Amino acid sequence: MKTKKIKVGIVGASGYTGSELIRLLLNHPNVNILFALSKTNNKRKITDLFNDLIDETDLSFVDKINNDVDVIFLCSGHNKSIEFINNNQIKNTTKIIDLSQDFRNNNFHEKSNRKFVYGLPEINKKIISKSKNIANPGCFATAILLGLIPSVKFNIPEADIHINAITGSTGAGIVPKESTHFSWRNNNITWYKPFEHQHLEEINNTLKSVNEKEYNLNLITYRGPFSRGIYCTSYFESTKTIEEITECYKKFYLKSTFVKISKNEIDLKNVVNTNKCLINLKKINDKILITSVIDNLIKGASGQAIQNMNIMFDIEDLIGINLKSIIY
Repeated sequence: MKTKKIKVGIVGASGYTGSELIRLLLNHPNVNILFALSKTNNKRKITDLFNDLIDETDLSFVDKINNDVDVIFLCSGHNKSIEFINNNQIKNTTKIIDLSQDFRNNNFHEKSNRKFVYGLPEINKKIISKSKNIANPGCFATAILLGLIPSVKFNIPEADIHINAITGSTGAGIVPKESTHFSWRNNNITWYKPFEHQHLEEINNTLKSVNEKEYNLNLITYRGPFSRGIYCTSYFESTKTIEEITECYKKFYLKSTFVKISKNEIDLKNVVNTNKCLINLKKINDKILITSVIDNLIKGASGQAIQNMNIMFDIEDLIGINLKSIIY
């Protein structure tokens, strides 16, 4: 018997996360892309914009939604998703996966009566499976939370938590900015939004959901001279042994499809082009060092969105996103 395919629509389909969704979903055996909305590229063939998809799709970009879809991915950027839902009549039965920050902290959309669930599968899989609306986590938040959640859950930190995280240029989106210009970004590194990054609220809220104890987080984010990926180091004081901590992490992620604990030092290239998060744990004197790495466009955005879709439609997590890294 032929399995009924999930009918998908993508809004903001010509940006980095939207086009990444197209690439991944074209190879998803359970999906049929019904529309790819891009007002700036309306009526252009997708293959006219993305040569890598020649002979893989004959779809053209559109400027209006097709309401005959089962799920819509919103990829238009921050503050655009609320506006889109306000301005479009989306059927109540249509599921929404929002890749912006619009519903991560304020999860209710009054006009449509939609309540959004925070889409981090490693802690919310059961709730996601029963939800119609998902707020896909931010890329920095994903890398940081996956590294810290087991520590916070098992009360391992005994002092402030310090976090340094560096991201590739695709994290800034497709619209050109002074800070994403090749001549400025190449062979360069800079911090931005130290101690006040917008993902901090999201991170704090999520950590409180696994342990009510309040931790002081000191986060510094950096712009890196590369395209993809997030390399994150978190550290704090603890009297726990590295063996005890490692056991906590292995126990917590025992059933996780994509989060893996490595006894070896990890590199960003280990995860680029995958939906994986690799974690390495070390203890040096009284300091615990946690390194976590992800691809910001996949596990940090489009891949995680597909993982959430799979869970919502009772499909195995790794279907369509069982990807391998490009090591060299």
